[in-house]
Amino acid sequence: MRSFFMLILTLLAVDTLSSQNTTAIKCGRLIDGKKDQVTENAVIIVEENIIKQVGQNLSIPKGAKIIDLSGYTVLPGLIDGHTHVLLQGDITEEDYAEQILKESIPYRTLRASLACKIALMNGFTTLRDVETEGAMYADVDLKKAINNGVIDGPRMYVSGRAINTTGHYILSNKTYAWELHMPKGVQEITGADEARKAVREQISYGIDWIKIYADRGYYRLPDGSFRSIPNFTNEEITAIGDETKISRKKLAAHAVTRDGIIYAINAGANSIEHGFAMDDECMRRMVEKNIYWCPTIYVNVWVAEGRAAAGSPINKQFNEILPTVFNKALKSGVKIVFGTDVGGFPWTENQAKEFSYMVKWGMSPMQAIKSATSMAAEMLDAGGKIGEISPGAFADIIAVKEDPLKNISVLENISFVMKDGKIYKQ
Repeated sequence: MRSFFMLILTLLAVDTLSSQNTTAIKCGRLIDGKKDQVTENAVIIVEENIIKQVGQNLSIPKGAKIIDLSGYTVLPGLIDGHTHVLLQGDITEEDYAEQILKESIPYRTLRASLACKIALMNGFTTLRDVETEGAMYADVDLKKAINNGVIDGPRMYVSGRAINTTGHYILSNKTYAWELHMPKGVQEITGADEARKAVREQISYGIDWIKIYADRGYYRLPDGSFRSIPNFTNEEITAIGDETKISRKKLAAHAVTRDGIIYAINAGANSIEHGFAMDDECMRRMVEKNIYWCPTIYVNVWVAEGRAAAGSPINKQFNEILPTVFNKALKSGVKIVFGTDVGGFPWTENQAKEFSYMVKWGMSPMQAIKSATSMAAEMLDAGGKIGEISPGAFADIIAVKEDPLKNISVLENISFVMKDGKIYKQ
């Protein structure tokens, strides 16, 4: 008899402990990141940091903590597929040099920790940060600090130092005295052997993605099309692509015109960054090979006037064609992932401004939301874990007061943020 009572007490204690680690979220409207339909009056059951149940009329476990968001639209935590937490905005090369030359890497990392907190408070629970711009592997340290609870921030997928060929990235000796050895925002290589070595080195330091600069020197032809100069020889870019694939990593390619985009596609790129002047062949090849596109619209809008005033009108010219390119890529079936290039513009600007351009240029609000949730998660090979509210996913959950399907700009004003089961904003 005593054993029976001890068993009952043990079961009650286990049930109480379980309830203490259980949270029930009552949702007014639920956008789960996967379906096109909205679920009214849903309940999300979270145990510790994992979503266990989602649905209507769910029984809430006794003793569970209840969060009432019945007056809100609830969504998965957002994913920004193209950020630079170690930058704070740069229109001109002088703006860039101010950070690279006058701010130490520790100081830039401290500023980056604030950028991570801002992103999280803006509802972005995951970032793919595509290079440190001269800050070496500080992004790996930021990721580690977030994972260890030292600082608050999103989940991080990092790429350390981008790779480019010798002499093809700022800070340029065309601008500074030739006898000075200026620091560079990238890892420079010459030849296929150095290309392979750079990939291996970066992976050894803990990066998740390899990032390359595939083209430079953008110019417009009389017929209105755009071209550029490829940065790599075929042997160099192929070596990078092969080494990345062999190492089971993925390759992100900064590529703006077909000269860089096709080169990057042939080398095995998994995502094209920017792609402002892609043509029909680029779109067709990207669809065939299941390559993602991060259009980074807002950064181009933000820098265009200032760069034109400084003597470089190319970004204004890209802005003229980008709405058409975006709409055509969307209709062609290119997989578009939300990516802002924030850091290229200041972190004081809300990166969710990107959504309004995407909708204005042809996406439905639901398509735009999915580009920053399930589509972005798919690019990161994290489907089922982030970017959706479903059983087994991490409890990355946000909420807004209004309906983003009626006004996408409400995503610039997040009311509630939970990441990994922990509430950061309420």
